[in-house]
Amino acid sequence: MALNLRRRCSTASVCVCFDLCLLGEEAAIYEKPALLAPGRTGRDVTDEIQRRKLDHLELCASGEVDFRNKTTLLECVRLVHCATPELSVADVDLRVHVFGKTLRAPLLIAAMTGGADDAGVINRDLAAVAESLGLAFGLGSQRAMHLHPEKTWTYQVREAAPHVLLFGNIGAVQAREMSVSRLAELCDAVGADALCLHLNPAMEVVQPGGDDDFRGVLETIQRVAAHLGRPVIAKETGCGFSRDVAGKLVAAGCAGIDVSGAGGTSWVGVETKRASGGAAELGAELWDWGIPTAASITFCVSAAPISFPVIATGGLRSGMDVARAIALGASVAGLAAPVLRAYREGGREGAKRFLEGVIHSLRTVMLLTGCRTLAELRRAPRVVVGELTSWLELSR
Repeated sequence: MALNLRRRCSTASVCVCFDLCLLGEEAAIYEKPALLAPGRTGRDVTDEIQRRKLDHLELCASGEVDFRNKTTLLECVRLVHCATPELSVADVDLRVHVFGKTLRAPLLIAAMTGGADDAGVINRDLAAVAESLGLAFGLGSQRAMHLHPEKTWTYQVREAAPHVLLFGNIGAVQAREMSVSRLAELCDAVGADALCLHLNPAMEVVQPGGDDDFRGVLETIQRVAAHLGRPVIAKETGCGFSRDVAGKLVAAGCAGIDVSGAGGTSWVGVETKRASGGAAELGAELWDWGIPTAASITFCVSAAPISFPVIATGGLRSGMDVARAIALGASVAGLAAPVLRAYREGGREGAKRFLEGVIHSLRTVMLLTGCRTLAELRRAPRVVVGELTSWLELSR
């Protein structure tokens, strides 16, 4: 039975198509004019883009494309209970100062969508939620905006969220072919405080028509970081970063790293479901490829200077997950899929209620560990068990 992919939005008289392309739309809007066959038009390509987005949505909503035999390993982090916290819940301070702004809680509504008309509604609604709760907000890949300037409005959320910490987003491979001034224009057009350059080689090599040349990416990151005039954040898309790569990203001038580790949605799995022949066989083999989120957090923290912002994304679902990520050293934790599911069920208010629950859960865990601040949570005693202990041997 086909999924019902649309609902009447509670905050606008339009139907909203819920796009679960959490890596930001790069795969969903990857248009190569050179691939157009004779007789095909831009409208044909646009129609294919929309079909691909719906494919991604149905697959993510079905749960068929989660990692099969790999988790985030955050469950391997055990926080130690404090029976005498000498705190009230109200005493717990969740504030964090990052990229020039202070968040009321260390949460990011992670990169989602943009480029389609309905995406503008989703972006504005969720950015408004982030504004009301004092969280950060990430845009989906702005490649669609770059290729089709008429879609710029679908990324513009400043009217709904004038003060939110806002992350722009473009693929590092695409940035390789763009001038820094053009990247600055993309940021200026949406009022982005920082720019995420995302990397997704595992997904691209399986995706029909995807990239297979990733040369010059570090040089591109270094060039953009040196001249953009705002923070540049390196972001993976579900496969995480090793300690070695994290060190190279820091050396290249990145102001932060979004780990986007393995354990949530497998974007290799998403493209495998859409592929055929040899690409599908390769995707099936690489379905669980990647570094678990908990390990990637630790790798990035150990490779970076003290106070360097590490953003934990990739399969986080709860306040407990957020607490564990921060205990490992993350500055901010990002959630995407569960926020979108809450939005699908209850609109803007549903997403807000879900995030309020995550915040309350985090605050409660901090109370139960005797931690008044996030800095104290990072220093709190913890026990690491299971497979994560083997991964952490690599960070020593």
